[in-house]
Amino acid sequence: MIKSMTGYGIAKGESGAISITVELKSVNNRYLDCNIRMPRVYTAIEDTLKAAVTRSISRGKVDVFINVDTSKAESIAVKINKPVADAYIAVLQTLSDEYGLSSNVSAIEFARFPDVLQLEKNETDADALTKDICAVLEEALRNFDIMRAREGDNLSSDITQRLNEIERLTNNAEESSPKSVAEYRAKLEAKMTEVLQNKEIDTSRILLEAAIFADRVAINEETVRLKSHIEQLRAMLKSREPVGRKLDFLIQELNREANTIGSKGNDVEMAHIVVDLKAEIEKIREQAQNIE
Repeated sequence: MIKSMTGYGIAKGESGAISITVELKSVNNRYLDCNIRMPRVYTAIEDTLKAAVTRSISRGKVDVFINVDTSKAESIAVKINKPVADAYIAVLQTLSDEYGLSSNVSAIEFARFPDVLQLEKNETDADALTKDICAVLEEALRNFDIMRAREGDNLSSDITQRLNEIERLTNNAEESSPKSVAEYRAKLEAKMTEVLQNKEIDTSRILLEAAIFADRVAINEETVRLKSHIEQLRAMLKSREPVGRKLDFLIQELNREANTIGSKGNDVEMAHIVVDLKAEIEKIREQAQNIE
């Protein structure tokens, strides 16, 4: 099962009252290029997140967007600063005792004294949040892989059809090659008859020339290699491992064999076959650029 390098995945989760959203997008690239965008405060876990992406993806330009919404989790607690409050009470009591002043101070008035009340912001559990972000990322990667696998199936189906056509054209080339040798021999014999007219034709010389020609235009080795490459490509399309780079290499080999057949062919029929072969190979090459 091959996978496309182009994909999209999204997942959402929570860490307490914190909302987490992870979104992945990817396009074709020769190597893995992972770019993670998230609030700067969480950059300490970037390497952990990249490692998770690397375990799932081997090629492609991948953008990972992480949004952490803490708006609902930011609660504030108001507490009494007891050491300061106790000190104020002691001073007020002293003033009352030593100077005969009234100590009737209301709670509202007392709260206005500097530093009697203090605000405390609830702390976030950093370890728990990191674990939850990674969990949401893993879910987004699974959704991402589902889309890539679906697209990979489409690519595999298209390439398989084109491989079948290449195999058919290869068989046609094999059938056409002996015909060109027979035609060459017939033309050579006709030419010699015309030149020599009533003189006796050297049949052995015609056979020798035909044999030399047959050896020069023989495409058996090329067609055997073509068929071997076709079978290897079919096997790769069923692989669960990334095969994009191997596909690139084999497609180059297919093109090489087609070029060699074209250089050996000397008739219109073979030329048409080679043109069709190269057209199908080029279409496979374009599709293979999307495969991981």
